[in-house]
Amino acid sequence: MIAVTGPTGNIGRALVERLVAAGRPVRALTRDPGRARLPAGVETVRLDPAAPDGLFEGATELFLYVQAGGEHTPRLLDAARAAGVRHVVLLSSGIIDSGADESHPIHVMHATAERHVRDSGLTWTFLRPNAFATNAFQWAPQIRAGDTVRGVFADGQAAPIHEDDIAAVAERALLDDGHEGAAHRLTGPEAITNAGQVAAIGTALGRELDFTEVAPDEAAAELFPHVPPEMLQALLKSFAATVGVPPEITGTVGEITGRPARPFAVWAEDHADDFRA
Repeated sequence: MIAVTGPTGNIGRALVERLVAAGRPVRALTRDPGRARLPAGVETVRLDPAAPDGLFEGATELFLYVQAGGEHTPRLLDAARAAGVRHVVLLSSGIIDSGADESHPIHVMHATAERHVRDSGLTWTFLRPNAFATNAFQWAPQIRAGDTVRGVFADGQAAPIHEDDIAAVAERALLDDGHEGAAHRLTGPEAITNAGQVAAIGTALGRELDFTEVAPDEAAAELFPHVPPEMLQALLKSFAATVGVPPEITGTVGEITGRPARPFAVWAEDHADDFRA
């Protein structure tokens, strides 16, 4: 039995689907089981990280989304170990060991989670992806409404990774030996600018989209309404640092799964319907 937190998110759902296709029993731990809509055969259980007893009975592996436990992560991990879980695969972040400011809120959150996992007594594997291709969903409302996308840092570069490529690595880390104690850095296969991402989405839709750059101090609240104010400035500073700077690119996805990571254009084709009105 493999317990999966975050099973309704982009990566968690892709992982659940992969594990089901591989014939592995899955227990999906989610705060709202009634709305999970997961594949048939998946055991869906309500996750309360403050009261984790009973969540892990019969499970031997855990996929942990970094925000699943929050401040209760140590308690969640203790319950997992007590129930017989032996190995945890943590979805962390490429900001760790990247040279980034260690006071950055995203660094603090993921470094804290990694420390909790190391201290848990479980064997572990860390997945450290950089930019997610799914971050492009931030432009979906504008793309549905018209052909112009307003955003910050048109020339900011990244190597966005397809969520199913992350899930594919997680699947192998859960099912195969040899990943214990490893920290896998994960990226897409090529650099692309923010403006280039918007253009690729346009190509997938059969439309020509324009990226209009706006000053971050003028449009930050409008463009990032769900980002907490205390994190927004640090996030914008990180985005600014990507302008004209080639991103890290690794071959880890191909090395672990036997199939190269998919470029952003493929992700855009896979998700074209998500950008249609």
